Amino acid sequence: MKLIIKFFFTLFLSFSFSAFLQAQSKTLQFGSEIGLSQISNGSKNKGTPINWIDVNTSPETWKKNKNILINYGKPIGVMRSEKQYENFILEIEWMHMEAGGNSGVFVWSDAIPDPKGRLPSGVEVQMLELDWVNQHKQNGEPAPIAYVHGEMWGVGNVVTVPDNPRGIRSKSIENRCKGKGEWNKYVVVCVDGVIKLSVNGKFVNGISKSTSKKGYLCLEAEGAEIHFRNLKITELP
Repeated sequence: MKLIIKFFFTLFLSFSFSAFLQAQSKTLQFGSEIGLSQISNGSKNKGTPINWIDVNTSPETWKKNKNILINYGKPIGVMRSEKQYENFILEIEWMHMEAGGNSGVFVWSDAIPDPKGRLPSGVEVQMLELDWVNQHKQNGEPAPIAYVHGEMWGVGNVVTVPDNPRGIRSKSIENRCKGKGEWNKYVVVCVDGVIKLSVNGKFVNGISKSTSKKGYLCLEAEGAEIHFRNLKITELP
C-alpha cells in the first residue's frame, strides 16, 4: 500500500510541476546561447537567442531597452530560461541603479519558487551593491565588503560546499565589484557540480559538490532596479 501511495504522490507532483511550467508564458528574448564548437572553429555566428519566461513577477518587472534588460525589482521573484543547462559558461554584465541594491542569478535551479520567500531552489550567485553592508550593519558595524562580492550558496533544497566558507555560503577572497551606476562582469563556469566565479576579470570564488548539477537559469528581482547586458551562455560537453 505504501508503494502505491508513493507512486500516485510522485505522479501528482509530476503533473503539478508540468502544469506549473505550462502556465508560465514567454516574456522576452535576451542574451544568446552558443556552442563550444562555434567558438573553436572561429565561427562568426552570434548564437541563438535565449527565451525567458516569467515565473512569479509581473509584466512591469522587466523591460528591454535595446540591448539592455532592465529589472525594476518588484515584486520579488524570478524569470527563468526556457531550457535547462548542465555544463556551461555564463557571461553576464550587471549594474545596480540604487545604493544597497539586491539581486542575483540562479544556476541549476528548479524554478519552483518558495511560497514565502518567492525564490527557487538552485545555486545563487549574489549581486549586491556595495552600500548594502552600510545599510545592514551587524552589531552596529558594517559587514566585511567581501560578503556582498559574489557570494554563492545552495538555496532551498540545494546543498553546496563553499571554497571560502562563511557558514554555508562562500565569500570572495577579494572585492572587485564596482558600485551603483557602473558595470560589473561575472563569468560563471559550471561543470559537474563545481562552480567558479570570475568578477571583472579575476576568479575569486567557488563552490563544489552541488547536489543540483542541471537546471534553469533564473534572473532575480529583489526590490531594487538593476540592469543586465551582454548575457552569453556557452554550453560545454
